[in-house]
Amino acid sequence: MDIRPEELTQKGYTLLDQLGHKDLVPFVRTYINKKTKYTALYYVSNLLAFGLTGYLFFKKIDTSAIDIGGRFSHFSYGLAIAFLLVPLHEYIHVLAYKSQGAKDTSYDANLKKFYFMALADKFVANKKEFEIVALAPFIVITAILILILFVVNSSWMLTIAGTILTHTAMCSGDFGLLSYFQFHHDKDVVTYDDKHNGVTYFYARPK
Repeated sequence: MDIRPEELTQKGYTLLDQLGHKDLVPFVRTYINKKTKYTALYYVSNLLAFGLTGYLFFKKIDTSAIDIGGRFSHFSYGLAIAFLLVPLHEYIHVLAYKSQGAKDTSYDANLKKFYFMALADKFVANKKEFEIVALAPFIVITAILILILFVVNSSWMLTIAGTILTHTAMCSGDFGLLSYFQFHHDKDVVTYDDKHNGVTYFYARPK
């Protein structure tokens, strides 16, 4: 949005919530359990990924092509790859922010609480803009992995499926924040990050 944080009150916005970045996990946990279209998409995506992984794991389980141990090994490779994709995931967030007009972008991480964040300092985003930012890594990485799924052999298909499953599960933060917007669908909600104070603000005005 072409608006500065200090102009929000002049435009009729009032503070709705403020999220300390250290409190991200409980915040996301609250809204990922709300009944919204974004949580539905999140859980359906996880269910499909789990079904694909289970199908590939147990398919022809009695053949000697790859034993149980080998299947677990290939699945574990997928878990490892998903964690290695975290920097790419956050970089795609940053690119999406820049595509919406953000200038001052950065990253934040807390390994103890296991969260990673892409930040756009003082960039005010509306629901549409934030939706693009939040969904970009999920869409791009999932699409790439699905394409790879069709060109690898059966053993590595399980690895890719494991990567899809783990990466989808790790997108809970993105979907939780989107669920927050949807939960307040009766309001015009905008958000911005305050990097210096480690806080994300949500402002709203009546539609």
